[in-house]
Amino acid sequence: MFREMKVSGLTIDPFTNTPIIILKDLEGKCVLPIWIGLLEASAIATELKNIRLPRPMTHDLLGDILDKLKVEVKKVEVAELKDNTFFANLYLTIPRKTIIIDARPSDAIAIALRTKAPIFVNEKVIEKSREIHLDEFKIKEEKTDVDKLKEILETMSPEDFGKYKM
Repeated sequence: MFREMKVSGLTIDPFTNTPIIILKDLEGKCVLPIWIGLLEASAIATELKNIRLPRPMTHDLLGDILDKLKVEVKKVEVAELKDNTFFANLYLTIPRKTIIIDARPSDAIAIALRTKAPIFVNEKVIEKSREIHLDEFKIKEEKTDVDKLKEILETMSPEDFGKYKM
């Protein structure tokens, strides 16, 4: 089963200085952080801030190509989490046919933002991600610390995250 989510914001991992995209479900009850590359974070940030550059960058170019070819980005799915790596699919629709393209989540999300396509995340990915990230915060197997972190992650609002600087 898949849950529709939206980009809530971008932040920086304070330990690794790696950009993190924050996805939040439409009810605001579930948060999914995905660590991404600097270039993809920049592409997402420019779209979130509605910044138009004088020349198209890669994700803008791809969006323009799809538009000119009358290909619709039907949806993006973050479908799998394997060995701490997220996997996504772009669902492209051409007349009478849907094509599924393997993509990194950061690229898929950058394209979804430009094409106004919905973003969905597999419930299994959400659960698996919670397990991975919560395991990192276990201190002496104290369940109370894990429960506190889980509560914090699930109740965060976009204002709780730091701003991503381009």
